[in-house]
Amino acid sequence: MARLGVLTSEFERPTLEATLDAVAAHNIGAVQFQLGSAVPSIPLQTSLQRGLDVLGEHLSPARCQQIRDQLAQRGIAMAAVDGTFNMVHPDQERRWANLAHLNQLIGYCGALGTSVVTLCTGSREDIMWRFSPGNDLSDAMTDLVAVMKAAAAVAEQHGVTLAFEPEVNNVINTTAKARQLIDEVGSPAVKVVMDPANIFKAGELPQMQDKLREAFALLGGDIAVAHAKDLDHDGEAGHLGAGEGKLDYPLYLSLLAGTGFGGTVVLHQMHHLSDAQIDGCFDFVRREAPAGFLG
Repeated sequence: MARLGVLTSEFERPTLEATLDAVAAHNIGAVQFQLGSAVPSIPLQTSLQRGLDVLGEHLSPARCQQIRDQLAQRGIAMAAVDGTFNMVHPDQERRWANLAHLNQLIGYCGALGTSVVTLCTGSREDIMWRFSPGNDLSDAMTDLVAVMKAAAAVAEQHGVTLAFEPEVNNVINTTAKARQLIDEVGSPAVKVVMDPANIFKAGELPQMQDKLREAFALLGGDIAVAHAKDLDHDGEAGHLGAGEGKLDYPLYLSLLAGTGFGGTVVLHQMHHLSDAQIDGCFDFVRREAPAGFLG
């Protein structure tokens, strides 16, 4: 049976404790942990844009223990920890420096109490969420495979799963390319974050059912984490809370349930949900899910 969770960065609070208090106040029992939630000295938006590029220096056993203790005090499980950085950054030295941070984070997963690290495949731009024409060139995939193979080797040693998210502005911008990446890396440690709101481009709403079915046909056996957000009304990749846009949630959740998925469905939105929205979005996902799928 799957469960509902939330990305901690949905709660903009001044301290880790205040963030987790807000999660607990909504009776949310699991999180995808964004490390910026534990480093209040770095603006949340900066940590989301830069990931380990700015957060990597703050990793330490003591901070990991603090995070785990604070989660445990509130009965919150860490479904995954966010290890995003720009895996195809045009500056090769930055790519490999951040890979070192990722490898360190993988090694800390046991201390954090999770076995899943979520990733962004990146862009040839400085900001990993920004589109670049270079994303579709063969050298971008070559660089990505090299970084992912190196990370996967470390993940295998620690029993950790690396879950990357296909996204229209990144190198892995289709589910077909996601399948290609998994096959080329060839590691059991590499899985996906299923977020169908991120695979649509403007104008593709008429292809809704076909694109969803294709995504699950290609990736249904390799889903580590699922996301719940929504498509803008013209079909632009997800910027809305679940139930506020055009994604076919009954089909999405029935396809997800059909894979036997028993992990966490993580609620989030590109520009942060208000506290009032969060409860409404959770209620919506529960209503649209097949009977018995969500605990």
